[in-house]
Amino acid sequence: MTWGSYSAYLGIAVLLVLAPGPDTLVFLRNALSGGRRGGLLAAGGILTGNLLQGSLAAFGLGVLVASSRPLFEALRWAGVAYLLFLAVQALRGAWRGDYAAVAEVVERRGQGFRRFRQGFLSNVTNPKVLIMYLSVLPQFLVPGVTTTLDALVLAYTVGLLGAVYLVVLMTVVHRVRGWLSRRRVRRGIDALTGTALLGFGAALAVE
Repeated sequence: MTWGSYSAYLGIAVLLVLAPGPDTLVFLRNALSGGRRGGLLAAGGILTGNLLQGSLAAFGLGVLVASSRPLFEALRWAGVAYLLFLAVQALRGAWRGDYAAVAEVVERRGQGFRRFRQGFLSNVTNPKVLIMYLSVLPQFLVPGVTTTLDALVLAYTVGLLGAVYLVVLMTVVHRVRGWLSRRRVRRGIDALTGTALLGFGAALAVE
């Protein structure tokens, strides 16, 4: 793998990371309700899911998932169900409007794992992430030249860029936490998040 090919891949990876999706919405909701810790835990779950799917693609196992129609369909419908579940949670939060101030968030036992789990499941139940690895990554792999290590570097680049992006986003959220802690703003964000997640779930269901 040359620096030229990696630079081209890096440019594509940045565009993919910046494109909004379910992971970003799940992260933002946890960062708002759980503060810095909640955001970091959700980001950690998303990163773990990304690295897992990147590893599957780098070792060629992702092709088996994509080529097995029953397995792929099961993953797709699990993703639809999970996105709808998260959408209902967000819309219910918007309806109730019962929020603790961001600065006064105290995590209950098990809450941290729930945030990590939400980020992880949001990523691994979205087959679009795996398809992205299977459609973009192979274009930069040269048979007989590219090593497994090269493939892993390319795969993990997306996950690490995504983690950096979420940390930057969390910093922005933290800076405007006073405004975001307003009940009307929080309800609006939850309503928007729930509606968007419903849209992502519907789009995934009809593909």
